[in-house]
Amino acid sequence: MNLASLSFFQTLRSPSRQFAVIGLGRFGRAVCGTLHSMGYEVLGIDSDERRVAQALTDQIAAHAVQLDSTQPSALKEAGIPDFDTVIVAIGNYVEESVITTLNAKEAGVPHVVAKASSEIHVKLLRRVGADHVVFPEHEMGCELARSLTRPNILERFEIDPENSIVEVIVPQAFHQKTIVELDLRNKYGLTLLAVSQESNPGKFEINPSPVARLRAGSVMVVIGSNKGIDRLPV
Repeated sequence: MNLASLSFFQTLRSPSRQFAVIGLGRFGRAVCGTLHSMGYEVLGIDSDERRVAQALTDQIAAHAVQLDSTQPSALKEAGIPDFDTVIVAIGNYVEESVITTLNAKEAGVPHVVAKASSEIHVKLLRRVGADHVVFPEHEMGCELARSLTRPNILERFEIDPENSIVEVIVPQAFHQKTIVELDLRNKYGLTLLAVSQESNPGKFEINPSPVARLRAGSVMVVIGSNKGIDRLPV
């Protein structure tokens, strides 16, 4: 069970399976390559002809074109209004990023995901209509801090700033205690969704019996407030 896969790429679900990625720097290339490897049709766009040529050479996108995304007419000529999802991956050039996001929304793109490089950038992107804003540096910093202070948490999927689903190692304090005895809902504000199977640790038992006993070192998946999750024993 990989909860990390639920975060960014889950926001990109599309029945049309067509995406456009504007900005072919490290982040944009990573998005292009991952979507392409997953079987989605991807159009890569950049103002730098060398990056476009490299994307085609490396085969990280089905198509790639060089254009100025701050020009609405250029986006329309590239067929951007026909795409269900556009990812604006121009994180280091705030003005270009904001204008491109605005152009994509005004062109009628239903779902625009934009990369931000600062908190102010996040606010600007939301103001011009970005449907989803990602701040990779901030998110990676938070994840690093959590991994250093809570090494027992294997995976985390943030539902919102206050609540998450986590895959966590069962602590010694919970060993051989039943789910009823632990009373996670009242003590921590958490709900147990699944536990790893004793016979096959790679598989999970969903909605386990309330009288099932947990084993220290096995894995459980819980949902609830971040405050409650942080209070779990290590």
